[in-house]
Order: sequence, then C-alpha cells, then structure tokens
Amino acid sequence: MRLVWGESSVPGFRVHITGSTIVGAGYAAATWAIGDMPPMTCALAGGLCAVSGMLPDLDSGPGIPLKESVAFAAAVVPLLMIHRFQQMGLPTEAIILIGAALYLAIRFGMTWLLQNHSVHRGMFHSLPAALIAGQIAFLAFGAEEPLRRYFIASAVVLGFLTHLVLDEIWAVRMGLFGPKVKKSFGTALKFYGSEAWSNLLTYVLVVVLGALAAGDASWNERAQVMRQQMEQATRTYQTFPGPSPYRR
Repeated sequence: MRLVWGESSVPGFRVHITGSTIVGAGYAAATWAIGDMPPMTCALAGGLCAVSGMLPDLDSGPGIPLKESVAFAAAVVPLLMIHRFQQMGLPTEAIILIGAALYLAIRFGMTWLLQNHSVHRGMFHSLPAALIAGQIAFLAFGAEEPLRRYFIASAVVLGFLTHLVLDEIWAVRMGLFGPKVKKSFGTALKFYGSEAWSNLLTYVLVVVLGALAAGDASWNERAQVMRQQMEQATRTYQTFPGPSPYRR
C-alpha cells in the first residue's frame, strides 16, 4: 500500500486488524505444524494475536479501536479465567457472578479510564506495554501445561508488536530524494515516553506483573510435578500384585 504525502500516513483500523490477523494465522499454523500444539490452542492463539493488534490504539479516544477492543477484552478475559476459577474450587454460581463483574469492570471501568486518563501515542504505544499485555494474558490463562500458557501470552505480545511495527513503517515514505520520515517515527517502538509518571507507572506494572507471573509459573510447575508423581504412584499401586486369594 503506497502513501502520498499529505494523505493520512497512519495505518487505520483495517490495516492493523488485517496485519495482526495475517501474523496470527501464520503463527498458529506454524506452531501447529512444527510445534505439535493442539489445534484448538493454536486457533485461540491466532485469534488473540489478531485482536491484540488493536490494543495499542486504546488511547486513541472514542472510536472503533477503543469500542471493539474493550468489548472483546470484557468478553474474553472472564472466559480465559474459567479454568483458574475451577482450580480455586469455586462453584458454578460464583464463577458466573465473578465473570459478570469482570465484564462490567472492563467494559465500563476501563473505557472511562482510557477516555479520561490516557494520551494518544503515550505508553500504550511502547514495548513495555506489549510486555504488560502478555503478562496479563499469562496470568489470566490458567492452563495446567506451562508451554500452553507461554504460547498464548506470546501470541498477545506478537499481535501487539505487529501494531507497533506497522505504525513505524507508515511513518516512513520513499520520496524522490530518499525516504521521508514523519515526526511520529520512533513513538511506537519505544521504551519510555515524555511523561515521567506514565513511565514510572508502566514499569511498576511490568515489575509487579512479572513477579506475579513468575510466582504463578513456579507454583504451577510444582503442582504439575506433584500430580505426575501421584499419577505414577497410583499406576504403580494398581500394577503391584496383591495377596493371593488362596491359602494353604
């Protein structure tokens, strides 16, 4: 797609969702073919990668990216956490109530925060923000197999990064005398923004969520080892010959 100077040189919603969908489909297909990941897990990862391509534009104000992304997150996040709720031993009624509360909090609470306390091309458009999105996905998706959790989280990060890369590509145009670079170049793939409080909050979230994810992964791996040991012990007990029913 070629751009002429004077036209909008910012990729729109269709470009972002198309790009992240193509990347997500390729990522899912390659992992299924090479990595031997279950087909349904690959399909979920591909879908999450596609939708994550809209996440950086949550700070763009009222519009399609904000409306669609928040609505999708409000619906999907509670679904991703169902297995985690079941691990906690919660009854079905409690899971439904918690899921509804999460939906309302994300659908309306997040929308209000983004509309009133976000700046376009701020820290939402950054590499640390991509890491935060992946950490949240990792914590929400409570699969017992660690590899599946890393796979889902990396799909979200990949979709997020696809958006940032497209923003940077659209900020450069080839002209008669070489490439022309917009002022927005470098504002997507960045590690920090212009506001100190936003940078501080972002990196605090990275550290806190990283610590939670590391602790949860360690606990999950220990629990998996214990389950494997219990299953092995059960199989050994079942195959151990019992006392003979005949007596002399």
